[in-house]
Amino acid sequence: DVVPTSERYAVRRLPFARLGERDVAFFERLLPGRALTAQEEVKPFNVDWLKSVRGCSQLVLKPQTTAEVSQVLRYCYEKNLAVNPQGGNTGLVGGGVPVFDEIILSTALMNQVISFDKVSGILVCQAGCVLERLNEYVEEQGFIMPLDLGAKGSCHIGGNVATNAGGLRLLRYGSLRGTVLGLEVVLADGSVLDCLTSLRKDNTGYDLKQLFIGSEGTLGVITAVSILCPQKPKAVNVAFLGCQSFAKVLETFTTCRAMLGEILSAYEFMDEKCMELVERHLKLSSPVADSPFYVLIETSGSNSSHDEEKLSNFLEQAMASGLVTDGTVATDDKKIKASRLRERITEALTHEGYVYKYDISLPVGKLYDLVDDMRARLGQSAKNVVGYGHLGDGNLHLNITAESYSHSLLDAIEPFVYEWTARCSGSISAEHGLGFKKKQFIQYSKPRGAVVLMQQFKAMLDPKGILNPYKTLPSAP
Repeated sequence: DVVPTSERYAVRRLPFARLGERDVAFFERLLPGRALTAQEEVKPFNVDWLKSVRGCSQLVLKPQTTAEVSQVLRYCYEKNLAVNPQGGNTGLVGGGVPVFDEIILSTALMNQVISFDKVSGILVCQAGCVLERLNEYVEEQGFIMPLDLGAKGSCHIGGNVATNAGGLRLLRYGSLRGTVLGLEVVLADGSVLDCLTSLRKDNTGYDLKQLFIGSEGTLGVITAVSILCPQKPKAVNVAFLGCQSFAKVLETFTTCRAMLGEILSAYEFMDEKCMELVERHLKLSSPVADSPFYVLIETSGSNSSHDEEKLSNFLEQAMASGLVTDGTVATDDKKIKASRLRERITEALTHEGYVYKYDISLPVGKLYDLVDDMRARLGQSAKNVVGYGHLGDGNLHLNITAESYSHSLLDAIEPFVYEWTARCSGSISAEHGLGFKKKQFIQYSKPRGAVVLMQQFKAMLDPKGILNPYKTLPSAP
C-alpha cells in the first residue's frame, strides 16, 4: 500500500478544521447520493495514478452544477475546511490528491457539452468532460480538440486547463493559453467568476482566465471552459523513423520543419530503451528495426496527395543524406494507431517498479545531454534511465526506474536534475505542473520576485488557503 504522503514527505498539517458529522450531514443534504463517505468508495480518489502519493480524505463530493460547487465552497470557506479539486486524477506530480484529509471535490459528473458553434469551432462545456469524449463529439462536426495526450481516455478538460496540459498537438495548435477563450471559475469563498466568453478577440482589461490556466486548482475551481477547436484535418500521415544518434534526430527535425512547413503537426522522439520497454511490457512491436533513437512525425493537412508527396520527398532526402537509417509511413487509421507507441511509454514504465518522473523544457540542442549525464551519475543504482518527448517544443520526459522507492536514489537525482536544468536556462516543469512533488523547486525556474507575486495572488483570491493546500507554491514566509 502507498505510504501516506504526509508521512513520506514529513509535511505538517495546516490549521484547517476537521470534518465533523454536521458537515457530512450538510453535504449529504446538498448532494443526495453524491457525497461519498464509505471507505471503499473514497479510497481510489485518495491515491494518484502513479500510486506514488496518498491522502486520507474521508469525503468525496460530486457536484453536477456550478451552483452546487459554489455552495460547497461557500460552506467550506465559512467552516475553514480544506478542499482538493480533482478531475480525472491522471496528474503526475501529486497535485490531484489530498495530502491530509482535505475534502475531495470531483468534477466527474460535470460532463455536459453546453454549446458548439459549427462555424467558428468554439466549444463550451463543463469542466468534467473527458478529453477523448470531447474529441469524438467535435470530430462528428468536422473538428478536433486542440490538445491530445496519452491520458485522454480519462483526463478531464477542466484538469487539462488547470494544469495547462501540453501533449502531442502543441507544436501545431499551440498551448491552452492560446486556445482557451474563456473560463467559468468558482473562487474559494464560493463566488462565481463568469469569464466564459467565446470571443477570439477581447482586449478589455486584464486577461483573468490566464491566472487560472496552470494554477492547479489553487486559485479557484474551473467549472466550465470555452475552447477553440481546429478543423479536423482531411489527411493525417504518420512517419516512424530510426536515427543513429541524437545529433541526427536534431538535424532531421531541422530538415523536416523546412520541408513539411505548415503540415507538420507533431515531432516526437524516444530512445531505444523506451522502445524496448513498450515491446516487452505492452507486446507492441516497432515498425522500424533496432535504432538508438526513434522519431514519430505526424502531418495534418487538407489535401492527401499534396501531403503524401511532401512527406515522401522529405523521407527521400532524409534517407539519401544519411539522417535516417530506416523509416515507414502510415496513412490509414490502424497503422496510425499502431505507431502511437510514443503515447504508451508512460504505461510501459509503470511495469518497471517505481518511476521517478521529470518533465523538463530545455534548449533543443541540449535535450538529450541530461539523459546521458544522469545515466553516468546513477550507474547501477537505477534500473533504467530513459528519455523521450516533444522535441518540436523542447520538452524532455526523463524517467528513472528502480525496483522500489529509495530515498538515497532520490537524493542522487534531486536537486541535481533541477540544478542541471537551471544552468541551461530550462524549466523544471514543461507541462505537468509543480503539484505537490515539485513545488519546493520552483526557484530553479522562477525568480524570487515572481514567486512572491504568485503568493500574493494566492493570498488575495484564497485568503484562508483552503484550495488545494500544500501544492504548487512554496509556503509563504
